[in-house]
Amino acid sequence: MAIKNAAIRKRTQIAKANRTMFVWVAAVSVVFGFAVVGSIFLAQKIFFNEKVLAAKNNTIAILNKDNSSVSELEAQVRVLDTNQALASAKAKPTDQTIQVILDALPSDANSLALGASLQNVLLNGISGLSLQSLQVDPVAGVESLSTGATAAPTLVPTDTAQPQITFRFSVKGNEAALKEALTRLERSIRAIDIISLTIESQGSDRLMTVEARAFYEPARTVQLKDKVIKS
Repeated sequence: MAIKNAAIRKRTQIAKANRTMFVWVAAVSVVFGFAVVGSIFLAQKIFFNEKVLAAKNNTIAILNKDNSSVSELEAQVRVLDTNQALASAKAKPTDQTIQVILDALPSDANSLALGASLQNVLLNGISGLSLQSLQVDPVAGVESLSTGATAAPTLVPTDTAQPQITFRFSVKGNEAALKEALTRLERSIRAIDIISLTIESQGSDRLMTVEARAFYEPARTVQLKDKVIKS
């Protein structure tokens, strides 16, 4: 009987030890699982913080580079203010010299203003010259084809060709008048590139047909923006 009781006590102790061991193993497993999850979370957090710091450092480097260029740009503008060639081309005596560059390369594609300049200034008042036709093409995607009015600003990639306005006109007159018209185009403050030119004889006069293009430079907007860094 005593031997049987001793066997029962051993089995009870073994079962109790097994339950205790199971509880400890389960507890350690839970703690280990939390530790692994916490380690992964901390690693992701550290990696994300490194990405944020790298983006901030990149922004700081760009701002520092831009700020260091301000003094050089100001010096170049001051030099342009003393340029006599630019000063002699000012539209108004009260204008700053740098305004000549802005007038020569406008910031918008105003084809109507270019047409008015050609008709009322460049090709007007030349003795012996008469304007036969004038057509200025609105810039597709930028201006309205019906009115020529400038539409909403369009971002122009910096690697594309220089934005341009094409136009064509025909004038009639003697050789001196045609030469004066070409001279005015050459001396114009606007950058005008003649693509093709034909001259036909019509009795004592000549009919000159010119196809050309003028250029403009869309304005650039510099502003700070918020950038979202994704984990």
